[in-house]
Amino acid sequence: MDIKRKAKSKFAKRIRAAIFILLGLAAVGGVTLGLAKLKPAAPTLDRSTAVIDTVKRGLMVREVRGNGTLVPQVVRWVPAPSDGRVEKILLQPGVEVRADTVIVELSNPGMEQQAMDAEFQVKAAIADEENLRVRLESERMTQESALASINAEYSQGKLQLDTDEALAKQGLVADLLLKLSRVRVEDLANRLKIEKERLAIRDKSTKAQINAQESRVQQLQALAKLKRDQVDALKVRAGTNGVLQQISVQVGQQMTPGFNIARVADPASLKAELKIAETQIKDVKIGQPVAVDTRNGIIQGQVSRIDPAAREGTFTVDAEFNG
Repeated sequence: MDIKRKAKSKFAKRIRAAIFILLGLAAVGGVTLGLAKLKPAAPTLDRSTAVIDTVKRGLMVREVRGNGTLVPQVVRWVPAPSDGRVEKILLQPGVEVRADTVIVELSNPGMEQQAMDAEFQVKAAIADEENLRVRLESERMTQESALASINAEYSQGKLQLDTDEALAKQGLVADLLLKLSRVRVEDLANRLKIEKERLAIRDKSTKAQINAQESRVQQLQALAKLKRDQVDALKVRAGTNGVLQQISVQVGQQMTPGFNIARVADPASLKAELKIAETQIKDVKIGQPVAVDTRNGIIQGQVSRIDPAAREGTFTVDAEFNG
C-alpha cells in the first residue's frame, strides 16, 4: 500500500543549509585558533654537521684572497719633445737612470739652424745697442758744446752790458749802443734757456732709446734661450729616477711631438695589484687591511683603490704598503 509523503517546505531547507554552514565555519575557526596557539616546532639539525660552543662577542674576520703582482706606483712615459729623427739609443731596458740621464738623442737640422740664427740676432742687437750708445753720446757732446758756446757768449754779452750801463751813467755811451747790448743779452739768455731744455729732453730721449734697444736685446736673448732649450731637449732625458723599463723607438725612426719614446719606473715605491673574484668583491672596501705574501715574507698594507668594472670575472684592487 502506498503512503503519501508530506512535502518539505523550502523554508525548512534553507534553515538546514544555514545550520550546516554555521557549523562548518565554527569548525574551521576552532581548528585555526588551535593551530595559532601551538608553539613552533624547533628546527632539526644533523649532529654530525654541528659544532657546539659558547656564544661569544668579538671581531669576526672574513678573509678575501686573490692573486696579483707587484707594480711600481711611479711610472713615467718619456715623450718626444718635438719633431726629429732618432740618431742614437744610448741605454737599453733594465739599467738604472737618474732624472738627467740621456736615453735617446734626436736630430732636427731645421731647429738647430733656428737656434744659430737666434744667437746671431742677439749678437747683432748687442752691437746695435753699443753703436746707439756711442752715437747718442756723441750727439750729447755736440749739444753740450753748443750750450757751452752760447753760455760763453751770454757771459761776454752780460759783461759788455754791465760796462755799457756804467759808461752810460757817465754819458760816455750812446743810448742806442746800450739798447743793443741789452737786446743781445736777452737774446743770448733765451737761447741759453732753450739749449738747456733741449739737453734735458735729449737725456730723456737717450734713456728711452737705450731702454727700447735693451728690451729688444732681452727679447732676442729669451728667444735664443728658447731655441737652445729646444735643441738641448733633443737629448731625451729620463725625467725621473728609476729603472728604464722600455724603449719604443729604433735608430732612424722619425718622431712626432708627444710620441712615447721610453718608460721609466721607480722600483722604490711599489704597490700590489690584486685580482679579486666578482663573488667576493662585495666584502672589499677601501682602507681595509691587506697582507701580501711576496714569497719572501708578508707585507702589511691597505686597500687604496678598487676598479669600478670587472674584467674577465675579476676586479683589480690596488693595495699600498705601510711605511
